[in-house]
Amino acid sequence: MLTRLGVWSVLEAGQTFVVGFGLARALDAGFLAGDTRTGLLWLGAAGLAVCAGAYGTGRVYGVVAALVEPVRDRLVAGVVARGVRKADAGALSQLTQQVEIARDTFAGVVLVSRSFLFTAAGALVGLFSLAPLLLAVVLPPLVAGVALFAAALRPLARRQEVFLAADEALAHELGEVCPGLRDVTAAGAEARVAAAIGERIEAELAAARALARWSVARVTALAVGGELPVVLLLVATPWLLGHGVTPGALVGALAYVTQSLLPALHNLVHGLGTSGARLTTVLRRLAPPEAAGPAADGGPIGPPAIPGPCTGRTPVTPQPAEQTAQIREPTPPSPRSRPAPTPRGAAHTPAPALALASVTFAYGPASAPVVDGLDLVVPDGGHLAVVGPSGVGKSTLAGLVAGLIRPGSGTVRVYGHAVPAPQAAALRVLIPQEAYVHGGTLAENLALFRPDPVPEAELLAAAEAVGLEPLLRALGGLGGRVDPAALSAGERQLVALTRAYLSPAPLALLDEATCHLDPAAEARAERAFAARPGGTLVVVAHRISSARRADRILVMDGARTRCGTHDELLRASPLYRDLVGGWAAPSAPVRG
Repeated sequence: MLTRLGVWSVLEAGQTFVVGFGLARALDAGFLAGDTRTGLLWLGAAGLAVCAGAYGTGRVYGVVAALVEPVRDRLVAGVVARGVRKADAGALSQLTQQVEIARDTFAGVVLVSRSFLFTAAGALVGLFSLAPLLLAVVLPPLVAGVALFAAALRPLARRQEVFLAADEALAHELGEVCPGLRDVTAAGAEARVAAAIGERIEAELAAARALARWSVARVTALAVGGELPVVLLLVATPWLLGHGVTPGALVGALAYVTQSLLPALHNLVHGLGTSGARLTTVLRRLAPPEAAGPAADGGPIGPPAIPGPCTGRTPVTPQPAEQTAQIREPTPPSPRSRPAPTPRGAAHTPAPALALASVTFAYGPASAPVVDGLDLVVPDGGHLAVVGPSGVGKSTLAGLVAGLIRPGSGTVRVYGHAVPAPQAAALRVLIPQEAYVHGGTLAENLALFRPDPVPEAELLAAAEAVGLEPLLRALGGLGGRVDPAALSAGERQLVALTRAYLSPAPLALLDEATCHLDPAAEARAERAFAARPGGTLVVVAHRISSARRADRILVMDGARTRCGTHDELLRASPLYRDLVGGWAAPSAPVRG
């Protein structure tokens, strides 16, 4: 295959030689000598050489494709094998983007390198054939320019790789921060996050400046190797003509430099300087990763959890942003009064309101678990707050408890009933972040979970406890018509919270159900749920103040997941300390 590439490239080199040599002969032996026929014949020969070179260039592309595709196939095979055997999380990006980048850049490197070598060979041979003195003028700056470019190529590639790494690091940082802006604001961590992003920006700026400085060497190499020979030929014209160089040979030399050497060197400098750096970077990333550490082999992945009613390992893994928050609250088929939470046969030892045993969940067979081996016990009448950064699995945990998703292993029980059995569904009510409100009267919205008519006094008492009275007055009472589109996000949440408060289900799951309320309204609603007779409350919190009101707090922090009281977590969880230390109550309330 390399032989075929060389044979077709010879046509391109021949074209370069004939164009300059034919132009020189057309002038010296034809037009300047008064022989127009000879001049036209030489120009015709140059034209035929151009056609032959174009044909050879077309054949070169086919050979390069045949040379590149096997390389691509080997890269694809390696990526697929690694993705299947080792569940490489980057396999999809490598297969869809990086392999194609490697193929395209490798083809570009082959084309520009081959083109420069054969074009330079044809031009230099042509210069020597016209007059050795021409070669003496053109060759030194050409060699100097190529040498300067070769010396700058490796540092330039390193700077290019550093710049790409800095750009990807900034994109990764922004990708993690943007979905969690609400958490950042709630925790008062704007300055800290802005500083971290600023550091990434400064690192990319420094890398860009370093790359720009070394790009000057690339431009200098092009100027010395491709443009300086033209200047030297023009400056040395009187001397060259005085030493036997013909006018036609001088014009041919200028044609060699301006039409062949300069474009070929330009393509080499810009093509190899950019594509070569990209190819090096991509090939390094496509190389098989080194053996993982103990955590990947199932070894220790973190210190043990502190003693308490919940333990477990929950690796931090990007997941679909709060997937279960969009799911509407299911209507439990329950009677007006709350069912007894104790399952049959367990009258002497009442079951806890919520119990998770070795629960593991992942969003795909090759994905790392979002919840890994989690044990959790919430007693009847307890109040648990779940905190942690966005994407760590808080809403996933709420979905597991509600039965909206099923664990890959382990068990979830609500008052002793396995989730997602109907008995368990009747004993819990889920209030998601995006509250559902339907048309009709306010009373109809509030009584949605009650199969029988609810006394007006009970509806009014629930509205007062949760904090719905302003909306109640604005609508003109319980019989007022509700237009969901006319309500604010906070008002819709208050309706959903009051509806859940009236539900006969003893276990209430608040999945960031108060995120559109101001801190005072949030505190009032949560205290109302915590004070419900026979009720148990689990809150996925977006403010640390919400966690402070809970009996116990579950901090989902990857391998450092902890559960305990506020004081215990201040000692045991660095993330919880950061959240508590960075949080500040907003100065202006959000409309409820």
